Amino acid sequence: MLQYFLIAMILGVLFVNGWTDAPNAIAAGVSTRAMTMKQGVVMATFMNILGGFSALFLGKKVAKTVFFLGDFSPDRRGTAALAAALLAVILWAVIAWRFGIPTSESHGLMAGIMGAAMGLGEGGISLTAFGKVLVGLAVSVGLGYLLGWLFARWFREVKFPVSFWKWGQRVSAALMAFAHGLQDTPKFASMLMLIAGTGFSMDLRAALLCSVMMGLGTLLGGGRIIRTVGSEMVQIGQKEGFAADLAGTISLFISTMQGLPVSTTHAKTCALMGAADRVDRKIAGSMFLAWILTFPACGLLAFFLTKLFLLFQF
Repeated sequence: MLQYFLIAMILGVLFVNGWTDAPNAIAAGVSTRAMTMKQGVVMATFMNILGGFSALFLGKKVAKTVFFLGDFSPDRRGTAALAAALLAVILWAVIAWRFGIPTSESHGLMAGIMGAAMGLGEGGISLTAFGKVLVGLAVSVGLGYLLGWLFARWFREVKFPVSFWKWGQRVSAALMAFAHGLQDTPKFASMLMLIAGTGFSMDLRAALLCSVMMGLGTLLGGGRIIRTVGSEMVQIGQKEGFAADLAGTISLFISTMQGLPVSTTHAKTCALMGAADRVDRKIAGSMFLAWILTFPACGLLAFFLTKLFLLFQF
């Protein structure tokens, strides 16, 4: 029964991920009217699923990093700790969504796993895997911003028809959604592997289940995040939107190939900031504050929930 509850938690996190994280992929395209909200959501849903399926072949390094981040035994205690980690991510993501702030479920998952591992008091945390998490954080923020800045300034000097930038932004948004599915699906598929307790592996069923649930979340929500990121935080045109989508996509692809678990939210939001001429500092500041708080908040929530679940022999 506990394993089924844990699977439900994983599916819940995936749904919330598609609800709050994946909309970043289409925020620029919708805000510049390169596509309608409906077109963007349908496209992002399909590309997320396609990216999740491709993770079966290209995302194993990311899944391996997450799998070995915390040492969880495949027994009742280990399963309870994993459930606590996932519940912490869901609670934090829903709170942030209520205020229209795009948090990172990937970032929260890493923190939740570590908090739960410490709450369990067994085995501990892999410093090698944790190092990759820190490197991934730097890459998603730094590379996303830098490439967004460079591409935007280059594109402003290029004279192409308006239709080129419109279609270019549609394609780049699709690639961004694909990269999101490719990066995030293996993280949560690795949780299914931990439940199974059969060692590290990644099969078709886990990849498809994760990607479809994430796509469903995108299909049913996301408008609040799109308005915050694409319209209220920055002022951009189609050239800048194209630049931000390309920057975010490249950042995610490089990270995935290197096995670095990174955040689509961090990569795309920083790419938008780099590409835009004008950024609302108040909104950007609240967003960065939420990002800073995500790690300790999810870590502490997971730690205390683990203690609570173990106390009541959950």
